[in-house]
Amino acid sequence: MKKLLCMVIALMLALTAIGAVAEVTDLPREETLYFGGQQWGPIVGHNPLSANMNNAMALAANASGSRTIMFETLYMYNMLDGQLYPLLADGEYVWNDDMTEMTVKINPAAKWNDGTAVTADDVVATWDVGIEVKNSTYNGFAPYIESVEAVDGAVVIKAVKTEDGKPVNPLQLLDFVSGTYICQKAWIDTVVERNGGDAAKILEDAGNDAAYTGPYGPYFANDQLVAFVRNDNYWGQDESMWGKLPTPKYIAHGIYADNDATLVAFKEGQIDVNQQFIANIQNLWLEEDLPIATYIDEEPYQLCATMPTAWYNMETPVLQLAAVRKAIAIAIDYDNIIENAMTNQSPSFADVPRSLMNPTDGEQALYDHDAVAELQWVGKDIEGAKALLDEAGITDSDGDGYREYNGEKVELNACCPDGWTDWQAAMQMVAEAGQAIGLDITTNYPTWDIYQTVFTKSSQDEYDIFMWSPPGSAPSSPWGRVRAFMSSDFIGAENNWSGNYGHYQNDRIDEIIAAIPLTTDEDELKALYTEATEIYLTEVPSFSLMYRPTAFHEVNESVWTGYPEEGDGTSIPPTVLTDGYGIAGLFNLELVG
Repeated sequence: MKKLLCMVIALMLALTAIGAVAEVTDLPREETLYFGGQQWGPIVGHNPLSANMNNAMALAANASGSRTIMFETLYMYNMLDGQLYPLLADGEYVWNDDMTEMTVKINPAAKWNDGTAVTADDVVATWDVGIEVKNSTYNGFAPYIESVEAVDGAVVIKAVKTEDGKPVNPLQLLDFVSGTYICQKAWIDTVVERNGGDAAKILEDAGNDAAYTGPYGPYFANDQLVAFVRNDNYWGQDESMWGKLPTPKYIAHGIYADNDATLVAFKEGQIDVNQQFIANIQNLWLEEDLPIATYIDEEPYQLCATMPTAWYNMETPVLQLAAVRKAIAIAIDYDNIIENAMTNQSPSFADVPRSLMNPTDGEQALYDHDAVAELQWVGKDIEGAKALLDEAGITDSDGDGYREYNGEKVELNACCPDGWTDWQAAMQMVAEAGQAIGLDITTNYPTWDIYQTVFTKSSQDEYDIFMWSPPGSAPSSPWGRVRAFMSSDFIGAENNWSGNYGHYQNDRIDEIIAAIPLTTDEDELKALYTEATEIYLTEVPSFSLMYRPTAFHEVNESVWTGYPEEGDGTSIPPTVLTDGYGIAGLFNLELVG
């Protein structure tokens, strides 16, 4: 730690900075919470309108849990209960009768760091400038939001309507209020004026003078360290919000060369909160006796909210047969994947049977488990897989040990990016399952720069089976995941990062996806999700290989304690004390001893 502090002091005069006005001399260890695994490389700036600031600690807005240490959203998402909690908003949002308008009041205590009040006009300006510059707010929500207006001091969000007067998708309005940073109108006017209204220049502007409402503001940054300092006038200490300030005065993130360097710093106590996959993490406390803990103190150690998935390419002729798709899926040894690739940091499919849902209680309650139990599989069913292939006429007619389709040996590849070791191990298990049932499946690990250009194409014949993850938890979940798995909306889309990468087509699924956002009756909603799960498990357009946390939540308690833990009664999710309702954890920390 002394070495790090000396380094900061030595580099102090070389800080080109980010517009920070403080003279940096020291970061007292007993006042500083250090993070790891989130910031890679120097930051560009603090422009909340831009997605190109490389400022992970300050700028990471998404519906699953925006990072709100500096810029804040109207609501915070909590994946533990699937609820939205007010942040800049005052109380719950209110729908009109047909769910075409959402009204949100602004907390009258909410203030910008310059002391001025947050108003509905700030929200309107945030939306309007997004439309003008076509940033991520525009790209994500323009198809669903018609307008954002200030009415009697409140925010009225109007949904895009269909021809019959129904909203296109009210669930996306929920994602908007938890996944969009609210910017100050006065600052927006300033940044637009100084860039002559040029959209590209506005998005490139470093924005180091941006007003913010969060509990921390910029302190300094260079190529070694990024630091934020607490705003002791933070509005959130009002009784209507947190009622106090967060405990650490400083938040900092060292910039490490790679995962290995991050792990060393974490073990040495230079990092307090770490977001990093660590194989066999339990050995850090069981064998090395380090004061390190995870959200759950026994396997799987993490709270998993997403499911890395193998997608079938429907343009591969033999994979157009559901029997072949299911045969491969049921033959795989998932327990081996979880034990070796994930080192048991994932529940098994026996513990959480496969469906369209992640393992959280809220999502698991949304479908009828008994109705689909006969369709679910835990894996390593070699004989069952062979029977499916035999019945489909996919047999070995020439005795070479491999089955044929239309007179040709079935040869497939299983792909994921090179260097993603846990995914590579999973793809190896897929290949081994194929060999065991007479299908010649081989692995292929392209470099990331090549891989990502292929699986996102509107059409491709290079990868037969390939890995990518669907959405995790968000206010629109699990609808967003159902859509990502099977919606025909994405068929033919170029540069497709949204879903259905294998281009599966099912008219009934499209009807279900359209119906879910407009369904408010809980029984009807459960029936729709159950039917969608039944189709997914029958047709098997893809199959999940493991469960995985949205963020790895690991803490070193040598300096700080009071971190969120499963069953502690706080309902604070394990989102590394920064994302969504997880930021509540910053207000509960205490110094060790």
